[in-house]
Amino acid sequence: MFLLEALHTSSLRDVVGGYETKSRLGYSNVSQGRTWAYPFQQTHMMLRFWQTPHMTSIRDTDLTLRDGSTTTLGDLAAGSAILIVNVASKCGLTPQYAGLEEIAREYKDRDLIVLGTPCNQFGGQEPGTNEEIAAFCSTTYGVTFPLTDKLDVNGDSQHPLFAELTAVQDAEGHSGAVRWNFEKWLIGKDDAIARYSPQVEPVSAKLIDAIEAAVS
Repeated sequence: MFLLEALHTSSLRDVVGGYETKSRLGYSNVSQGRTWAYPFQQTHMMLRFWQTPHMTSIRDTDLTLRDGSTTTLGDLAAGSAILIVNVASKCGLTPQYAGLEEIAREYKDRDLIVLGTPCNQFGGQEPGTNEEIAAFCSTTYGVTFPLTDKLDVNGDSQHPLFAELTAVQDAEGHSGAVRWNFEKWLIGKDDAIARYSPQVEPVSAKLIDAIEAAVS
């Protein structure tokens, strides 16, 4: 997509070169992010075209995993549906880890991955290091699904992934800032995103039905 900026100028002058195109008003030199001029009646108009960035999929988002390795959401998911949950180790909802692990095991061969994103923005309930978080998840709930490094889901340091996810509205009409630990986002293979409140249990009929539809 191109955006157009037009200004009048008193002289006919190529500002920068490009490739030649022909319009009904004459010849022009055109190139991305370049400027050129052509005659228009008694004045000349200087035009500047700027190409906007290509729209990308949420799967192009860069991630750092808890072991420090880097990937993209798409490479991690490899064409699968994705259940993303902002997690915490010292929250009243922390037992939801058990249900998330159950889903991860049940659907690991059915094109779904679970991704936990530890966050310490809600009551300081995820204070540990990446290593401490991983150890807690493994020893307490037997977690095998991937975790990112600790990140922010709201505010000035919001991770780009959550800039996309928080734009989505849930069934109750909430969009915007993450409200608490264990909100959930289900990304389909077609990149359609559904959002669920923290109180929606991982193995609830509501979420399982949505997962079944996402992997079918």
